[in-house]
Amino acid sequence: MCGRYTLFSQEAQIAEEFGIAHSIEDYQPRYNIAPGQKVLAVIHNGKEKKAGFMYWGLVPSWAKDPKIGYKMINARSETAHEKPSFKHLMAKKRCLIIADSFYEWKKTENGKQPLRIYLENRELFAFAGLWDQWKTDEEERFTCTILTQEADRFMADIHHRMPVILSKQAQEKWIEPFKWTPEEAHDFVQEIDVEELKAYEVSDYVNAAQHEGDECIKPLV
Repeated sequence: MCGRYTLFSQEAQIAEEFGIAHSIEDYQPRYNIAPGQKVLAVIHNGKEKKAGFMYWGLVPSWAKDPKIGYKMINARSETAHEKPSFKHLMAKKRCLIIADSFYEWKKTENGKQPLRIYLENRELFAFAGLWDQWKTDEEERFTCTILTQEADRFMADIHHRMPVILSKQAQEKWIEPFKWTPEEAHDFVQEIDVEELKAYEVSDYVNAAQHEGDECIKPLV
């Protein structure tokens, strides 16, 4: 799964990396992004890429209660094209969720040890995401979920699941403003090669979602 991550790169760097022509309103570097919080996502509106914030935890447009979002922070890429909550989003509401590392907790004899995981050859990357719009007469909310997959050889030693990290080429394709069938989107994700990952242990300071700052990513000595 993916339940916590970072995005502390500079706004200008994000804009250049993902081809964003406008300023990113309300952007702040984050070291401990948690479910239920706003996350930076990129979509293509048919004319240009747009970056903005969505709540992490998908609330389908037909949901009666937005609290369902806390149960839908991740979607299994292997079956999302079959699930009522995700299949129409696979077809036409795909997004990039921008990150520069993520956390996972490895089971050890002394309890769960948090690790910061990042790409060896890229500072910034994007998770494959799905988004939806939920609204009532009183409220409108844009929400998203991160697709996950079976762990690769590196991640399997840490956790049995991992987020789907898009290659640079796949990033562009994933948010092209064309409608796919859910099956086409599924097949596309399954063919993405996992890039080389690195990891190091960090303090359990990161365990508390309210903790922020570079203390979260300091290597454990």
